[in-house]
Amino acid sequence: MVTAAMARHELSQRRACGLIGITRRAYRFKAGKDRDQELRQRLRELAQEKRRWGCPLLYQMLRREGLKVNHKRVERLYREEGLSLRRRRRRKNLSHARVVSEPPDGENQRSSTTRWLTAGVSGC
Repeated sequence: MVTAAMARHELSQRRACGLIGITRRAYRFKAGKDRDQELRQRLRELAQEKRRWGCPLLYQMLRREGLKVNHKRVERLYREEGLSLRRRRRRKNLSHARVVSEPPDGENQRSSTTRWLTAGVSGC
């Protein structure tokens, strides 16, 4: 955008950057090559081999292979590559054992009143 503004309106670089709202330093910046390319590749390979391993285990494997990497760097690359595992939902256990209720003895009775009456408690 800065280059187009400079060419079309015959503006200086300083003026064009000011109008667009970026610094001249940001306009001149040239991105270097990715230093993490080898690490990304190895992380992807390990994650492909060990599908159920998360970031901490993959980090340990990288360290055992002799790579001197920071765990925060590995976690950042792990997230950027989209390798995170899906969380498994925990199954809920029953808090008590289930009891099979007795069928009612006669007419106009419920199983709940049957239990109360058999326990010797009057009411209901």
